[in-house]
Amino acid sequence: MLKFASIMIQSEKPTIMDIARLSGLSKGTVDRVLHNRGEVSRKSYDKVMSVIKELGYEPNVIASALARGVSRRIALLIPEQTPGSFWELAGGGIAKASESVAPLGVSTVVFNYDQRDAESFRDACSRLLDAAPSGVVVAPIFGADTQMFTAELREHSIPYAFFDTKQDDEGYLAYFGLPEYKSGYLCADQLTLDRSASEVLLVRIKRDPLRQSDPTVIRRAGFMDYMSEHCPDCIVRTLFIDPGDPERTDQELDAFFAAFPGTTHVAMFNSRIHLIVPWLERHPAQTRRVVGFDNLKANMEALARGTVSVLIAQHPEEQVAMAIQALTDMIVMGRQPARRDNYMHMDILTRYNVEFY
Repeated sequence: MLKFASIMIQSEKPTIMDIARLSGLSKGTVDRVLHNRGEVSRKSYDKVMSVIKELGYEPNVIASALARGVSRRIALLIPEQTPGSFWELAGGGIAKASESVAPLGVSTVVFNYDQRDAESFRDACSRLLDAAPSGVVVAPIFGADTQMFTAELREHSIPYAFFDTKQDDEGYLAYFGLPEYKSGYLCADQLTLDRSASEVLLVRIKRDPLRQSDPTVIRRAGFMDYMSEHCPDCIVRTLFIDPGDPERTDQELDAFFAAFPGTTHVAMFNSRIHLIVPWLERHPAQTRRVVGFDNLKANMEALARGTVSVLIAQHPEEQVAMAIQALTDMIVMGRQPARRDNYMHMDILTRYNVEFY
């Protein structure tokens, strides 16, 4: 244990000169240790670090990084940001977070992929790895391919964080998003509040042909568990629609409700409940309750009109910004996040509070 009683430190916050006096080394040696400039013997390094630990000294990491000309880059792997989409909301969060971390010498670069095409995802992964980033934010869609990708990140010692959804993976630094299982459970609760549901329709999106892309699988499990526990006699059916073919969607909805006219409750687990809103508004007597996710403009407008009963909203812009900040703290300051799984709030929106959101 070092003894400091014989030396008075005048300033409230220890300085480099204080550390030099207490360690018996020159100011220049201390500066080289703190700012990683030049060669320092192991003995001198250990002396400086011991004093730092005792004093609780924190060097100005921002100034240090800029002085050394250090530049680090965080890569983001997310689906294409089409206008009005969930991922466009996330894009706003990326832009704001990028401004926030820039003074630390950290930049961001986005690698987009087509969420209906596994090959597009693999290509984006390859390009990202070639760029050799300091950290990665991942929005996982393709399960098996994501696991192979994160295995490569671990092999290269590149820290990574998930947002929106996460994989069953022991290597991620942090996750920022909804508690997926609970969000599905909540969806079922909100759908069946009136206790009149005897037949329910789950509308799902047709994705890649092999169905490797399934980001709502955990949410769906939560939904089905709720239904089994609280509405065991209710029949739950599924209809897949193509988001790029609204005419075909109308035809499939016509056929479904002709076959199952007793279906009065409808839910979607992704952000695109608005895709079936035109059909619902042409057939207002068909449904009693409709529940969707996310505060996209088209969804909010349908909620305000009363076509959609409830939206369970989240903030993807906050999620991705927090993931970027967590990685910045890690790669610049070596600071681990306080929590690994950071579950975000779930906002229940109705036509009566949507205008204030």
